[in-house]
Amino acid sequence: MDYVSALLPPVVMAIFFIALVVTIVKSQGGPNKGKEDAAVDGALARAEAAQQKPAAS
Repeated sequence: MDYVSALLPPVVMAIFFIALVVTIVKSQGGPNKGKEDAAVDGALARAEAAQQKPAAS
């Protein structure tokens, strides 16, 4: 019976981890993908502009 109590926590953690990965993969894409991509592109453009601005002055 000790082996059951020793194996239970890793098995439970593995199940939760797999469920988390499946949830993340399923939430990628879909109707909001364009909005998410646009938000990331905007953030990257602002970061690049902020880096280039002090160097040009």
